[in-house]
Amino acid sequence: MKDNELQYHIAVRKGEVGRYVILPGAPERTDEIASYFDDPVLVAQNREYKTYTGTLEGVPVSVTSTGIGGPSAVIAMEELVKCGADTFIRVGTCGGINTKVGCDDVVVASAAVRAEGTSREYAPIDYPAAADFDVTRALADAAKALGYNYHVGVVQNKDSFYGQHSPDSMPVADMLNYKWEAWKRLGVLASEMESAALFCCAAARGVRCSTVLHVVWNQERRKLGLEPQDSFSGSTEKAIKTAVEAIRALIKAEK
Repeated sequence: MKDNELQYHIAVRKGEVGRYVILPGAPERTDEIASYFDDPVLVAQNREYKTYTGTLEGVPVSVTSTGIGGPSAVIAMEELVKCGADTFIRVGTCGGINTKVGCDDVVVASAAVRAEGTSREYAPIDYPAAADFDVTRALADAAKALGYNYHVGVVQNKDSFYGQHSPDSMPVADMLNYKWEAWKRLGVLASEMESAALFCCAAARGVRCSTVLHVVWNQERRKLGLEPQDSFSGSTEKAIKTAVEAIRALIKAEK
């Protein structure tokens, strides 16, 4: 690409982002994440994509929002790679599946179930959606150092939020419930919507990606009376701090 070429969706040019990029879903979360950077500058805002660049440990780092779901997330990754980024951390929320995962816990995704469509544009379904080991380890180490209750393992990805939360209203209810029971029996930690697509896109483009998530609730724990029915934790502060500290560690190790 030309050095001055403006990316169509994220409206960013090469040289305007760092090699390390945090990827939240919601544009408003970029403001909070950028507050952890030194000297953050708003680079661009277009559609669901809002980008800040600052520094950590004297090295340029960025945050770009991706919107909801795999299609818009990999658009951001594709265009950020063209602008020079090569290390990505998705930060977001999830709903717990495994009953050991409580509301307000942190989940670090080492891999993702490809129950969505975007990743199939990058790899045959036989290919596993796996996170980068070094980035995943940095996230786990950061969560431990911060004293959070955290879990590392497989998450499930889907394209329909309400397919999970209102499966019996769907014409394919039997299939949705059957698969949900399978994820539970396989020990899948939580459900979200972006990691599988991002992991497969990262593999295809030769870059690194992992995910850290804040657990907002766990419907399986609620069914068992292990959490109040009104329990909800919408903050992503723990996931954000984990991602920032992981990037600091990666920068120090890779300088």
